Amino acid sequence: MQLAFKDTDEIVIYADNREEGSKVTDILQRKCTLRKKQLDVADYLLSERVGVERKTISDFLTSITDGRLFKQLAEMKENFASPILIIEGTGLFNNDRKIHENAIRGALASVAIDFSVPVLWTENQHETAELLFAIAKREQIVQKNNIAIRGKKKTRSDNEQQRFIIAGLPGISSVTAEKLLKHFKTPEAIFKASETELQKVEGIGAELSKKIKYILTKQYELSILEESKS
Repeated sequence: MQLAFKDTDEIVIYADNREEGSKVTDILQRKCTLRKKQLDVADYLLSERVGVERKTISDFLTSITDGRLFKQLAEMKENFASPILIIEGTGLFNNDRKIHENAIRGALASVAIDFSVPVLWTENQHETAELLFAIAKREQIVQKNNIAIRGKKKTRSDNEQQRFIIAGLPGISSVTAEKLLKHFKTPEAIFKASETELQKVEGIGAELSKKIKYILTKQYELSILEESKS
């Protein structure tokens, strides 16, 4: 049996101001009521339970290296019952940022396993807009879920900030970060610990402790542009 949908003008999507000017918002404006607003969490609100973070391949890779990705996912999980990550574009592993394939795979695994956030892939902005509209129609017309502004950035407690810092180390999950903090008491003590001392914590073997010390002691490399300015 086919469902008889109401006029699509009754479908409302909220888009963050930073999305303004993209083809995604241009297409959505022709398909539904699009309301642009500064959103604290997510790029698009499709219902009271669905918030969507949209990332191009380039932005996705950048967000891995600067740590934004996991912060944004944590905020979406805190605010939405069904958060979604859309990754738009092709050539994820053929990037010029010299991000190792294993690091990218690790980030994707963390999105799916640690955060339980589904990843939807689109090739371009047109596909993204069509997907957003389809989800919004399903939520608002079929499932009868309301659309509402929600989502606020949560002020992290000291403990949460410390776990977030330690979980940024290679191979360290939020669970292992907590074990490290319980053992060493402070992030500073973890950073100063030797490989042998790190291995006293459950889940930290010789190979992982070596990777941690490598990242903590490796000199930060300036980009060619930054070197030219210095």
